Amino acid sequence: MDQISLPVLTNDDSHKKLKVENRRKNIFVTQSGELGEQNTEQMKHIPVITECSSRVLETGVNTLQATLLLKKQVDMNDAHRTLLDKRHQFKGVMQILQQRRADLQHRQLETKQRAAKFEKFVEENEMKRRRALKKFLQEKHQNECKEKEKAELSTQLEQLQARRLYLQERVKKYTIFEEFLLKVLQILPDNYQGYGTDLVTPIIRRHETLSTSRQELLKQSTSLTEELKTNQHHLDALKQQHTTYKLMSNQKLTELQTQLDEIKEKKKQQEMKLQRSVGQSRDQVEEMGNIFMAVRNLGEQCYLNHYGPLDVMDTMTMMDMIKEFIMEKADLEKRAMRLTDTSSGTPVKQTSSKIPMKSSSKGSSRTTLKIPQREK
Repeated sequence: MDQISLPVLTNDDSHKKLKVENRRKNIFVTQSGELGEQNTEQMKHIPVITECSSRVLETGVNTLQATLLLKKQVDMNDAHRTLLDKRHQFKGVMQILQQRRADLQHRQLETKQRAAKFEKFVEENEMKRRRALKKFLQEKHQNECKEKEKAELSTQLEQLQARRLYLQERVKKYTIFEEFLLKVLQILPDNYQGYGTDLVTPIIRRHETLSTSRQELLKQSTSLTEELKTNQHHLDALKQQHTTYKLMSNQKLTELQTQLDEIKEKKKQQEMKLQRSVGQSRDQVEEMGNIFMAVRNLGEQCYLNHYGPLDVMDTMTMMDMIKEFIMEKADLEKRAMRLTDTSSGTPVKQTSSKIPMKSSSKGSSRTTLKIPQREK
């Protein structure tokens, strides 16, 4: 936007100058009141302007429109200059923000790359951890198997050592018998029947047979003992089960007894309610019978031919017939009253006849009509 220069005021433009009237006198009070009154004529009067220059230009009488236009133009130039400064500041701020955004995007990209590398590193570490854990489990399983084998071999070694000690003791024990047999062989004569034959072997065979029989008997005794223990455990389990079943049966029996008592109590209450309802139903039946008899009697007295025979007529139809008969009687009474009032010259008064009878709808099974019983 082009800047507009302000025109220069010369001495010739006397009509454009600001004229201010002497509206107020400024008096500097430095003396007493008497001296002030005497020297009033010698004092100079200074004009005082209390309004701003723009206001004076706008409200002045002698101010021209051109001066006001120039003033507005100056204000507009200042506003335009301020606007340009604000625009430059805004552009600078936007550039800074764009630079920050670019830096932030670059940092986000670097962060994503670092996160991807870290995830890859974590996955590799997880795979290494799984392989190490798998290897550890395999080695642990192998060590457990080796420990089991070691324990079994140690047990077998202890058993073999115990067996060796046992055999050594038996050899020491039976050495006496061997020496005795050798001495017997030496003492025997040369013409002995069994001389020259092996006498130790049959004895050893007999001993082996007896030893085998003993072991079989021991095994049989052990099996019988185990079977006895098993049967004893089974018997204890059966006893425990029987005790539990007995307790459960007693508890269930107690609950059933309680339910039976409750059912008996409910039965008594139901019987009492039934007796009450039977007594009420009898009263209701008797009342309904009386009502039906009263309706029948009224039907006989209020019979209308267009309703058909009275014997085959139901109660609701009979009540409608009675209602219609009473309505006709009431209408006839009203007409007679009107004729009487007309002939006598008295004004006609409206009389309302109340019908003390209520007929229930056909869907209801009980009527509210109450008629006193006839005396027998």
